[in-house]
Amino acid sequence: MKNKSGLTALITGASNGIGLELTRKLLSEDWHVIGLNRSKFPAEDEVIQQAMRDKRLREYQADLTDFEQLKQALNTIKAKEAKIDVLFNNAGGSLSEIRYSKQNREMHFELQTVAPYIIFMELKELLHNGSLRTVVNTSTNAFATLKAFDPETLERPSTFKKLFGPYAATKLALSLWTREMASLAELDGIIIRSADPGGNNTIRKGNSAGLPFYLKPFIKLFFPPPSKGAALLYDAALGQHRGLNGVFFMKGKVVELKFIDQGRRVLEKVDAIYKQDYKNLA
Repeated sequence: MKNKSGLTALITGASNGIGLELTRKLLSEDWHVIGLNRSKFPAEDEVIQQAMRDKRLREYQADLTDFEQLKQALNTIKAKEAKIDVLFNNAGGSLSEIRYSKQNREMHFELQTVAPYIIFMELKELLHNGSLRTVVNTSTNAFATLKAFDPETLERPSTFKKLFGPYAATKLALSLWTREMASLAELDGIIIRSADPGGNNTIRKGNSAGLPFYLKPFIKLFFPPPSKGAALLYDAALGQHRGLNGVFFMKGKVVELKFIDQGRRVLEKVDAIYKQDYKNLA
């Protein structure tokens, strides 16, 4: 691995939780970090604020589920940034009910499956300009509980279950299109994989409604801090398996995905949304 000084990472959801800890870790190793976030970086964090003043940390804001905001932010990034060495598609979250995006698709699907694909496709040129040309999509092992998976229900699910419903299904869909895309990305010299950051205590005051009630006290008592998840994502990008393409990492090991026969359908679905809904925006 080459000297990390001068390398650049783009992290979505970098302003809190696992994304914020990953930002701190990379900054401590002299990386430049581009944050694409819905909310601002914490004003009270002096390390973060100093990095912003030094322009080693650069912030772009957008609601990733709003294609107009997303397109404006990505166009600005492409105009202002020179390269990306590692893209961490990290933004995500578990909601307490079915909600729909501005484009009228279920919110988990828009945020966790579609938006990462759009970001990857739009930033490929900046990845080409980098030296590592690596993409890590944050997934989960929650989909291990799924007994069935139908890509046609992702946009408008008929049932809902906290954490183990649309959240898990759309994270599986993310890992499936990642696996399916790998051979095409490799033609462009890009390595792409997905990784489970494991269970982390990322519960914030007023923002835990998407968790089943019985899990909340367990998470608070027994789950490690988000720095643990950040370390696993870091390892997925730069660790001993960094040359592997299209794989899913769990606890630092390669694990086979469920429902891999549905990968092509998922990729076709997100690609159609990208081309028809996103690319056609003025």
